[in-house]
Amino acid sequence: MSGNGLSYSEQGGEAAPELAQEAATTTTPSIPAAFGLFCSDTKKNEDLKQMLESSKDSAKLDAMKRIVGMIAKGKNASELFPAVVKNVASKNIEIKKLVYVYLMRYAEEQQDLALLSISTFQRALKDPNQLIRASALRVLSSIRVPIIVPIMMLAIKEASSDLSPYVRKNAAHAIQKLYSLDPEQKEMLIEVIEKLLRDRSTLVAGSVVMAFEEVCPDRIDLIHKNYRKLCNLLIDVEEWGQVVIIHMLTRYARTQFVSPWKVVEVVEEYSENNFYESDEEQKEKDQKVKDTYSMDPDHRLLLRNTKPLLQSRNAAVVMAVSQLYWHLAPKSEASIVSKSLVRLLRSNREVQYIVLQNIATMSIQRKDMFEPHLKSFYVRSTDPTMIKTLKLEILTNLANEANISTLLREFQTYVKSQDKQFAAATIQAIGRCATNITEVTDTCLNGLVCLLSNRDEIVVAESVVVIKKLLQTQPAHHGEIIKHMAKLLDNITVPVARASILWLIGEYCERVPKIAPDVLRKTAKSFTDEDDLVKLQILNLGAKLYLTNSKQTKLLTQYVLNLGKYDQSYDIRDRTRFIRQLIVPNEKSGALSKYAKKIFLAQKPAPLLESPFKGRDHFQLGTLSHTLNSQATGYLELSDWPEVAPDPSVRNVEIAESAKEWTGILGKPKKEKPTEKFYSESEEEEDESAGTNSSESGTGSESEEEDDKEESSSNESGGSSSASEESSDSESGSKGSMAKKASRAANESDSEDTEKKAKGVSKKLNTSSSSVTESASSEESSSDSKSESDSKSDSESGKSRSTTTSKKEEKPVQDRKTPNKQDVFLLDLDDFCPVTTPVAVPTAAVLSPSLTADLEGLCLPSLSVIDVTTQVSVPAKTHELLHRMSGKGLAAHYHFSRQPGIFGDRMVSVQVTVTNTTDHKIENIHVKEKKLPPGMRMHEFSPIECLEPAGSITVSVGIDFCDSTQIASFQLCTKDDCFNVSIQPPVGELLLPVTMSEKDFKKEQGMLTGMNETSATIAVAPQNSTRLIIIEKLVKAANLGVVPSGQDNIHRFAAKTVHSESLMLVTVELKGSSTAQLVINTEKTVIGSVLLRELKPVLSQG
Repeated sequence: MSGNGLSYSEQGGEAAPELAQEAATTTTPSIPAAFGLFCSDTKKNEDLKQMLESSKDSAKLDAMKRIVGMIAKGKNASELFPAVVKNVASKNIEIKKLVYVYLMRYAEEQQDLALLSISTFQRALKDPNQLIRASALRVLSSIRVPIIVPIMMLAIKEASSDLSPYVRKNAAHAIQKLYSLDPEQKEMLIEVIEKLLRDRSTLVAGSVVMAFEEVCPDRIDLIHKNYRKLCNLLIDVEEWGQVVIIHMLTRYARTQFVSPWKVVEVVEEYSENNFYESDEEQKEKDQKVKDTYSMDPDHRLLLRNTKPLLQSRNAAVVMAVSQLYWHLAPKSEASIVSKSLVRLLRSNREVQYIVLQNIATMSIQRKDMFEPHLKSFYVRSTDPTMIKTLKLEILTNLANEANISTLLREFQTYVKSQDKQFAAATIQAIGRCATNITEVTDTCLNGLVCLLSNRDEIVVAESVVVIKKLLQTQPAHHGEIIKHMAKLLDNITVPVARASILWLIGEYCERVPKIAPDVLRKTAKSFTDEDDLVKLQILNLGAKLYLTNSKQTKLLTQYVLNLGKYDQSYDIRDRTRFIRQLIVPNEKSGALSKYAKKIFLAQKPAPLLESPFKGRDHFQLGTLSHTLNSQATGYLELSDWPEVAPDPSVRNVEIAESAKEWTGILGKPKKEKPTEKFYSESEEEEDESAGTNSSESGTGSESEEEDDKEESSSNESGGSSSASEESSDSESGSKGSMAKKASRAANESDSEDTEKKAKGVSKKLNTSSSSVTESASSEESSSDSKSESDSKSDSESGKSRSTTTSKKEEKPVQDRKTPNKQDVFLLDLDDFCPVTTPVAVPTAAVLSPSLTADLEGLCLPSLSVIDVTTQVSVPAKTHELLHRMSGKGLAAHYHFSRQPGIFGDRMVSVQVTVTNTTDHKIENIHVKEKKLPPGMRMHEFSPIECLEPAGSITVSVGIDFCDSTQIASFQLCTKDDCFNVSIQPPVGELLLPVTMSEKDFKKEQGMLTGMNETSATIAVAPQNSTRLIIIEKLVKAANLGVVPSGQDNIHRFAAKTVHSESLMLVTVELKGSSTAQLVINTEKTVIGSVLLRELKPVLSQG
């Protein structure tokens, strides 16, 4: 095997992308002027075609590098296909590699031209370089033409027996492509899959299982003999191979083992014993409980070998192991995945979304798994809405009597969120908590009633809908709330909320006999302007009142029914006709009119507030179907546990007869073979205990047969049963297993050579032993290293024969204990403090250096994260807009709310409070004649129709100040008068706070030096030199975000200008107790100098 081939094998199949990257990086500096801005693509490609047709290999190589570089950058190079395919037979190995990289990309698009080179690809399948062989197979399988199916089939069969594991891996990939092209080849492909499943290479395992899942996922009989091998190889397979194997083994285990969850039910049944019960009866019950369930050793092997993968850096692997434990492990053991899943919440938002969806499903059935990590699910201001909603769902699922008070305080904050969708979801969560935990029902209901006075219409509407559902559970106690909601009907405009109030009044009209008719009177006036949903509820209200209080409401109901009769919506017209026939008796009325009261006023069951994730648990966790909550194409359902476990002996690997024959040919007494001494001391100990292990795994053979199996497995090179015993003993200490593999491979080759020297053997025996050896040794050693090991075998065997057996009992015990210690150390990392542990909570604004480092660790390592955040609430300074004397009794004040502009990204949000100080109404308050400087824009508030005496109302105005402190002048008008007013912003209100790490702050500050830096040294009052005071004063003066700092004397703040989004970096460095240096870095030097002038007195004042 060539040097290139060996290095490619070690890379594990990633050479093709690396070649492309290497070509791209190599050619970047040497791209000629043809790649210039003013050259046409045609001319550039002509240049490349000439280079490809050149007689010099150097020119061809340079052209291929440039072409692969183009592909790597996403440029289209398909028109060069004819010129490139001519070089497929090049004798230069480097050119040939790059040509195959190109062909793999474009063979499917240019099938006719690719077909012309079929003979070249077939010759390349015999190439001595494994990279060329694999590339030829990949190109061949990329040509999607049915006519070459037989050629592809032959190539796959040959590649599956290749000495190189990388070529065998590509054969497994080609199986899936061929199956999608011609499903009729299924039976022949299954034979190849069966052959590749026996492969002992970790490089091949993931790919062949993927092919198995694609072609024949129902043929679990192919897995039986390979089950233990796959479990033991799992730790060393590449990450994406691990994901595929774990999902396949999850399905396999559900068909082969009995449920480990039944034991819990049986124990609960026998847990209660009678007071007068005798000890003997109790012992009998205990014995019965013990006999009910014992886990199959193969089931335990799978759980044990997947456990270390919870520490994987790949989120998909951790998720796969988590779903395996959820679906297969006893309930007491499944909780170990919670810590690993919570760790994944530090990943990017896409990973968080999938993980949180799965946690939401788990937390419904097993709250105890995630209760210790409750604080990990608290919502952050920087989270996107989808993440916030999922975290809220999990917090609601985990709510119980112990933590509900903490969660309700958290929910109160969420309701005030600027994200209205999230605020509405929070109100629904409060409703669910009130339903599930009866102790807090009244508290939640009172809190929701308080929200009815909120200024935000969406919050009020959602509160009304939730209150309606809660009142249905106990309406008798809450007549006052129904009256209060009836009063709100005039102000609420959201259709769902109005409909909910009308339904409540109609349903409980007998409890509010005075209010209900009046509500019908008001809604009858506005019937034609209402939404269809509201109209239906007005009709229902009229019908119910007609049946209970016809004296007052008969005419009103008839009026409403007449309006509905001619409505544009056919739903309204149908409902009107139905109600009229039902409640107004006439000659045509049927028998149903007698039961009208029972139909309309029947007792309705209270709605059940359930989690939207409750129905998802029938899908396998971590799958696309679970994420979408509907069955996706290709989804394979998990089968139910069998009542009785199938025969476990199907997983026993038969020992080859050739090994027993070989023992007879050598004619040496048992247990005195020189080849035995080649094994390490730990393996000798394992050989002695092999009989015990095999009996545990359910073989049930006699002791003499076990002795025979011991000897023959030690003699046979690469025996799969011994491999599984070794791996299961060592649980999964990866270093130990790697060392065993290396020593096993060396020992196998040594023993084979010794046997060949001893006596000539038949051809059949030779092939059977060499086929196993090649798969074990082809990955780890080349032919040169084989010859070296052959020459050393005699001298090494002499040494190992003289080894004493005094350490035989000690070392294996030590070897076995070590992985266990390592396992515990890895899996019990105390990353997260449970809620029950008392922890000293630091003040929000003070960040110690260690906490700062932790916060920086939460950021993505390769990306600088700079996000706009919502400022911590600070006392808002109020400015006078219009004095009551100047405004003839109309007064107006304004303040800057420091919230992201609801009218536009570039607008500063201003809250204007208008007050009527007169004793008469002021009508039609509006904005008129805006006098704004060039570029400045203003979004005015909607006109206020009427303001009652001594009344006050707050409205929002958006102004784009264009990052300047210029005055925005306009007229505030009433029905009779107009008053000139103006708003001038302090420079600190033209900013939005930003969150970033200290590292990112320093990086950005380094790019904003020189003319972009403004600084001043100021005298600081002694009482202003503490960190808390500095942060409080600066954040109060300007809308800045606090940046974590690792130094106690340096305080950093960051913000962006609202209009241009230019960074504004503020640093306060204390030089002593009385002086400090204030530095501002920004591209907006004018704003920077004005801000510096405003901040200086803030720090110097006492």
